[in-house]
Amino acid sequence: MILLAILSLAAIGFLCWLLFTLAVFALPFLLGVSAGTWAWHTGAGWLGAVLVGLVAAALTFGLGQVLLAIVRPLWAKLAIAAVFVAPAVIAGYHAVHGIVKHTMPSEFWQITFSIIGAAAVGASAFLRVAGLATGRPAGNTAGSPMPARASLRVAPLEISERKLYVGGTSREC
Repeated sequence: MILLAILSLAAIGFLCWLLFTLAVFALPFLLGVSAGTWAWHTGAGWLGAVLVGLVAAALTFGLGQVLLAIVRPLWAKLAIAAVFVAPAVIAGYHAVHGIVKHTMPSEFWQITFSIIGAAAVGASAFLRVAGLATGRPAGNTAGSPMPARASLRVAPLEISERKLYVGGTSREC
């Protein structure tokens, strides 16, 4: 009986780790399943539906990567990250709610813990998306030095009578 309880805790821990790790792929998975279902209903067959779904999921993930890499404004990067994080938050809410509804009788506490779980999954997904945008995994700073700050060299400035000397060249004032 004790072994069964330990195995249950290990299984719950593994599923939580899996949820946090795969939350970033919720949007590509959702779009891949939707595209595959559409292909199935239009008569593509099961192989065609699987291929269309895989291509749609890969294109969604790849497009997100490219957009995060080339878009310059921070607000646009945050908007792209929000598009990838929103399905992960919804999936986190429902995953936690599915667990706590079997362990807590109070509906208030079920919703409270579900919201806390959704926030945790969303934060984890956002950090992973941010890590994908920088090209290294989130939280992986070991062995990578901080980027050196660019030094600003200012040419000497001299003012003599009515001429301004900046870095060896003179300008009339």
